[in-house]
Amino acid sequence: MPARVARLRIAGFKSFADSTSVEILPGLTGIIGPNGCGKSNIVDALRWAMGEGNARSLRGGEMDDIIFAGTTTRPSRNMAEVTVTLEDALGIIPPPLHEQSELEITRKIERGAGSGYRINGREMRARDVQTLFADMASGARSCAMVGQGRVAAIVNAKPEERRQILEEAAGIAGLSARRHEAELKLRATEGNLQRAEDMRGQVEIQLQGLQRQARQAARYRNISGLIRASEAEFLAIQHLRVERAREAARLALDEAKIKAAEAAEANRVAEQAHGQGHDILPALRAAEAEARTALERQRVASEQLAAEEARAKAAIGAATQRLEQALRDLGRAEGMMRDAAEAEQRLGAEDATLAAAEAEAEAKLAEAVAAMTRAAEVARDAEATAQAATERNAALTATAQAMTGRLSQAEQRARRVGEQVARLSIERDRLAQDLIAPDKLAEAKQSAETAEAARKEAAARLETAERGRVTAQAALTKAREQANTAEAAATKLGAEIRALNEVLSVGGTQGGPQLVDELTVPAGLEAALGAAFGEELSASAGREAARYWRELPPIDGSAVMPAGCQPLGEVVQGPPALARALAHILLAPADAAPGLQADLKPGQIIVSAEGGVWRWDGYTVRAGTPTAATVRLTQRNRLRRLREDGATADQATSEAKAKQEAAQTADRATVAEEQAARNARREADQAAERLRNTAAALATRAAAAEQRLAGVVSQLEAAQPEKTEADAALAGIREEAAALPDLSAMRAEVETARSALQLARREEGDSRTRHDGLTRDRATRAQRRQALAKEREGWAERAEAAKTHSADLDQRRQDAATDHAALAAEPERLATARAAQTSELAEAGTVHQQAASRLKTAEDEARAAEKASRAAETAQALTRENLVRAESAVEQANHAWGTVAERILERLGAEPAFPEITAEPSQENEDKARRRFERLTKERDEMGPVNLRAELESEEITRQIELIDREKGDLVAAIAKLRGSVGHLNREGRERLSTAFAEIDKNFQAFYARMFGGGRAHLALVGSDDPLEAGLEIYAQPLGKKLSTLSLLSGGEQALTALSLIFAVFRSNPAPLAVLDEVDAPLDDANVERLCTLLNEVVKETGTRFMVVTHHHHTMARMDRLYGVTMMERGVSRLLSVDLNRAVAMTEQPPPRMAAE
Repeated sequence: MPARVARLRIAGFKSFADSTSVEILPGLTGIIGPNGCGKSNIVDALRWAMGEGNARSLRGGEMDDIIFAGTTTRPSRNMAEVTVTLEDALGIIPPPLHEQSELEITRKIERGAGSGYRINGREMRARDVQTLFADMASGARSCAMVGQGRVAAIVNAKPEERRQILEEAAGIAGLSARRHEAELKLRATEGNLQRAEDMRGQVEIQLQGLQRQARQAARYRNISGLIRASEAEFLAIQHLRVERAREAARLALDEAKIKAAEAAEANRVAEQAHGQGHDILPALRAAEAEARTALERQRVASEQLAAEEARAKAAIGAATQRLEQALRDLGRAEGMMRDAAEAEQRLGAEDATLAAAEAEAEAKLAEAVAAMTRAAEVARDAEATAQAATERNAALTATAQAMTGRLSQAEQRARRVGEQVARLSIERDRLAQDLIAPDKLAEAKQSAETAEAARKEAAARLETAERGRVTAQAALTKAREQANTAEAAATKLGAEIRALNEVLSVGGTQGGPQLVDELTVPAGLEAALGAAFGEELSASAGREAARYWRELPPIDGSAVMPAGCQPLGEVVQGPPALARALAHILLAPADAAPGLQADLKPGQIIVSAEGGVWRWDGYTVRAGTPTAATVRLTQRNRLRRLREDGATADQATSEAKAKQEAAQTADRATVAEEQAARNARREADQAAERLRNTAAALATRAAAAEQRLAGVVSQLEAAQPEKTEADAALAGIREEAAALPDLSAMRAEVETARSALQLARREEGDSRTRHDGLTRDRATRAQRRQALAKEREGWAERAEAAKTHSADLDQRRQDAATDHAALAAEPERLATARAAQTSELAEAGTVHQQAASRLKTAEDEARAAEKASRAAETAQALTRENLVRAESAVEQANHAWGTVAERILERLGAEPAFPEITAEPSQENEDKARRRFERLTKERDEMGPVNLRAELESEEITRQIELIDREKGDLVAAIAKLRGSVGHLNREGRERLSTAFAEIDKNFQAFYARMFGGGRAHLALVGSDDPLEAGLEIYAQPLGKKLSTLSLLSGGEQALTALSLIFAVFRSNPAPLAVLDEVDAPLDDANVERLCTLLNEVVKETGTRFMVVTHHHHTMARMDRLYGVTMMERGVSRLLSVDLNRAVAMTEQPPPRMAAE
């Protein structure tokens, strides 16, 4: 038995503040309630628990918005939890929960902390929960969750988007997710393999570079020593030069200080003179200001007198204008009184004329009213006659038109059905020819199996080649390490040999080579021979040298020597010139030599192997004091041994390189073999995949062709009876159309009645026009008489006002004449006062000019003193600037000295040992030393970076190459495994999708016919031959219409067709729970009844439990139980439940009988 969703528990989710449970029992469960009370929040809670991760899909801005936000009386919650309970869930989930029959899937979210899943208390991943519901044909976005816009989404979706319906019905929604995950892993693994191969090539190139770097180290060290010596010489010259520059700067600073003091004294004297000149200026400025103030007061008084004179003249002009204006206004008032008298006479005459015309118009108006009444009665009779004729004609015309429409529709239907039968017959014949033969399918399958076997064989060859390459690479790595080791040893020996050759080549005398170079000294006796001879061995054997050895015969008696001693001439081979000396130098152990020193003959010396000397005359030298001869002899012996070791190392290097070249040849061969095997494997994979796809596509095409042929045959069988019915209907309608009467007589009657009606209406209009004209004339006369009365009243009022205004104007004329006489003598008085003021103004100007002249002279003298002060100040500033420059020069010299000292401290230490400088420390000598230092530094820099750790790094890179090879092997194995998994998932998905498509198409055709009460429809895969890539198209043919796609149907037909597809999916792959959120909103009552009937049938056939959110009363009546969502408390949703079956049973019980009274 499949798993069932039995219960939904909500706590703190959106408006459900308290814990609420919804029992999801078999049958139909309805969710009802007013808008905004929280019905859709139940659906959102179910979708959220099934894995919905998009907050906008849950009608929120962010995921924390689904937590109860609080109300005015309740605080907000910090947590929301939704639990879905599954029953009969044995084995639908992987271990360790696979043996539990009841699962509680809980999703919990905390504010600001995200959400998590638990199944029976155990934490789970969101992907696992989503895959679980997807395998059950359910989930947050599955076809089982039919939201308010789900039907419209199916209608408006592209065919490729509708394929998701098939995937969920086939139960491969989770399979698709796993296939996508496997493909992502495959691409990532192939990318990792390519990166590993690229990295190995880069590392090999890096290893070759490290080997070259090791050979540069010796040369680098030699040049570094020369650089240190040249740098010391350069810094010594530079140090001496900056010392001298610092001393010169100090002398210049002392001289600048003396000049600065002198300039300061001169500036002080000039400032004193400048101050005295400025002290007398304030008194002179005050006197000038007082004279200027007196002058300004006289000017202001003069301007005031001029202004008063102008105002007097203006007042006289204004009085003259007022007098003239009063005379003009008095004349206008008298003219207005005359106009009022004339208007009263004219308006009285017009009013008498209008009264006479009013009496004559009453008789004409009564006559016009009688004529208008008679014309209206005639028009009403004519209109009734025309209306009756028009109605009879319209009824007969409508009958004829309806018959014509029925005839046209019948002809179109007969023609359409005939064309459909002919098209289906042609389509049936074509599809029968397009059927793919079984032998062709078998041949394609056999080719795919053969290609698969070839692919496995190529994979085996590739694995063998990879193992061979790993072996060859290991051998090459070992040979390369041996060659590098041998070459490094030979390089090291060669560098030491060259260094010793260079050292030994220095020190030759002018007369020829030193005798020390002609000695053959056994190992260990270098110190003894050097201690015995010292600097004497640096002499030459040639007589032309300044110091040389002469060849003399042996001394008689020299063979007498102390016991335990051995002459050096017996163990050291040298030139004949040293024979006498070697015979007198005796070799003895260091501990016995002091005791034998007293027995020595004149000229004899005892030496020890450690370098001790005991001479015959008592002179003694302790062991451990090296000499130049000792060092040179040791270096020569070391050089001889190094040459022997170098020959051996060169031979070993040649042998190791030969082995390395052989290993490289073998490695290249294995690489080529592996690449060839890899190419063969790739070609075999491509061929196998291509043939497998070809076989699958051929099988799909064959199944599709058979399915299309069956569909066409069924459509043709259904179209034949429809064609017979359409032909019969067409014949009957033609007989009815032939029986209709002719319409010509009726049309003539209508035209006659309409002509009489027009004539009567024209006469009625003329009489009404005459009546309206007389009425308007009477009203116009009445209005004019009223206007005349108002005008006569207005003229009387204006005449009275003009009389009053005339008296006022006469008074104003008298007042203006009096003002004009009073102002006539004022201008003469003001002219006399202005002449006296002019004389006083001239005297004040003379006083001010004298004061200004004295002030200007004093200011000129002060400016001259100020200029001299500024010149002294400028001279002082110049000396100060020179002082600052001298101080800056001292500071720069000190800084330069500090920089050189810091560099010397950095490069040579706190107490540097400078070489002796014989030349003058000039810029030229410093440049020479610097160029020598830079040349050596450039020579070292041109070598490039020298890696002294090249050997260690090469070993590390070798280990890295081995690690990359091991990882490549793991990646190749993982790629093969992932490709096999993807291929298996693709094959399984195609098989299950093809099976589901056939079943859903069959169910869809049945549900469509039941939903529409007839008609035909089918599904088709379009866009690709591969079912996993093809889109789902819906073709429908309602009764009386032609076959078309879903987008060409009407809105109601689209909704019902989409619901038919949803029910077909339910039947083919029943989900444990289906949710219908107001899907009945766009349907009328009849279609809602059909929808509810189909719901009951689907429940009986599939066992799916439905949760229906609705507002429709028919849908509520068909539910098995109802949950009412209320919001008695604002912002908080609550649930009330009613079991309708129990309620119906209770109502059908007979009521209890009451006892008789």
